[in-house]
Amino acid sequence: MMLMRPLVALKTAITAAFTLFGVAVVTFFLLRIVPGNPIAMMIAPGASEADIARLKADYGLDRSIPVQFWIWLKNAVRGDFGTSISTHRNVLGLIAERLPATIELTLLALVIALALGIGAAVLSMLSRRRWPGSVVDNVNGLLLAVPDFVWALAFVLLFGVAFPILPISGRVDPRLSYDFATGFTLLESILRLRFDIAANVLSHMLMPALALALPLAAVILRVLKAALETETGQDYAVLARIRGMSRLRIVVQEALRNAMIPTLALTGVQFTFMFGGTVIVERIFGYPGIGNLAIDAIVNRDLPLIQGLILTFGLIFIVINLLVEASFALLNPRLRHG
Repeated sequence: MMLMRPLVALKTAITAAFTLFGVAVVTFFLLRIVPGNPIAMMIAPGASEADIARLKADYGLDRSIPVQFWIWLKNAVRGDFGTSISTHRNVLGLIAERLPATIELTLLALVIALALGIGAAVLSMLSRRRWPGSVVDNVNGLLLAVPDFVWALAFVLLFGVAFPILPISGRVDPRLSYDFATGFTLLESILRLRFDIAANVLSHMLMPALALALPLAAVILRVLKAALETETGQDYAVLARIRGMSRLRIVVQEALRNAMIPTLALTGVQFTFMFGGTVIVERIFGYPGIGNLAIDAIVNRDLPLIQGLILTFGLIFIVINLLVEASFALLNPRLRHG
């Protein structure tokens, strides 16, 4: 067993590397064959052919596509993803500047989704065939039917316009002064005991995080409730009921741990989709994350930045899947003990 674990880790690393390489190849060649000229968006009116040729040479767009890919790949292996066409900044630095904001937003959305989904599933199980259970099921049907960007628009209209109690754009009030070392503003403000900054950041994050969380919470509720119904019918749950254990203890103490295993699998998959959902939600709220940055890159046909962002999303998906597999091993004794 001890000899197998390094082999499994090596196999996982090789698979991840090939996956990222495949994503890079497909992305690079697709971006080169779609219509549109990114250089045309940079040049001033009346620019000469010499100016256009110089810009193409600067960004390596005067070479053949295979040569462009080989040059880009060699630089990417060294951590150089090129220079953004639209902002003239280093792509990796630009992504590193925006990525912490998206990570904090999605993690907050995940916490909200887990709290709502697990709590509602337990409530629905404890009140089956009674009105609270029916209300939970009906509300869940609504949550499953409405996508995250619709919730985002609804929250803007409700809490930003009709009842303006929350900020509708940005990440932190520009009037607040702070000098943090990392881009994780929420986390660092808590660690530095700057609770005024933390409260302000949370007020900006609450609506986009809730918009992202509600569809995921609905999925968690449905899957977890079905798993709980299965687990409460198992022999160990029936035996606990015979011994006089309350329904609450059977559901929470006995069945919930086992029911979380299939729920965790689907939550991990849905969490990767949540990162894709940040593209539209961040745009609606003007939130300065990589989702908003991705739309700017696409609008400007910023090829180096688009390539860097897609690879970043691919790496995030791989990391999330690895974390889900590791959590599986912790929750499932059969996987944990090999």
